[in-house]
Amino acid sequence: MILSDTYKHRGLRKILVDNLRRKGIKDEKVLSAINDVPRHLFLESGFINYAYKNQAFPIGSGQTISQPYTVAYQTSLLKVKPKEKILEIGTGSGYQTAVLIKMGAIVYTIERQHDLFIRTQQLLPELGFFPHFFFGDGYKGLPTYGPFDKILVTAGAPTIPKELLKQLRIGGRMVIPLGSNEGQTMFVYTRTGKDKYKEETHGKFSFVPMLKGTENKNNENT
Repeated sequence: MILSDTYKHRGLRKILVDNLRRKGIKDEKVLSAINDVPRHLFLESGFINYAYKNQAFPIGSGQTISQPYTVAYQTSLLKVKPKEKILEIGTGSGYQTAVLIKMGAIVYTIERQHDLFIRTQQLLPELGFFPHFFFGDGYKGLPTYGPFDKILVTAGAPTIPKELLKQLRIGGRMVIPLGSNEGQTMFVYTRTGKDKYKEETHGKFSFVPMLKGTENKNNENT
């Protein structure tokens, strides 16, 4: 892969950001991060000319890179602040990871598909992004590394993963799509006490399903 970001790509990102703003994304820090992250470098070459359209694309292993609007919406709900420790469930292409890092977050990202795990471990550092990588089961999270200020789940879960809720610090937020494979509702959980959580809903979305376990029997790696 040739890691080039041209004037044309930057111009297309500006158009994308303008479109996201018109669609209701108001967090200028989120929009600035999306303007700075070269989405085309996270796609297979066959889709590169469509990278700045508001579309999801396959990335292999039965997974997709989310629409830019979905990335912007989830990130806005997360209310990212610099230096916050964020757990991302589902590294995928690494695009969402890069957006969070561009906003100043310290990102711990976990992926269950081994091919994607290996690919993003190579790609993200080449692009100047350095999260903490883990191969493992997203339902279990990373209890050894918690608590986390924020948790972002990038796949649709049938029910709320209680292990993840426990890994939020008090005052922390988790953004997660919940529902069936036919569609999910975006939920935000804010931990308000030891066993207390505030719940909000934020519209309908469609994500690939959040699966338990890992693709193979490799152990978790950093």
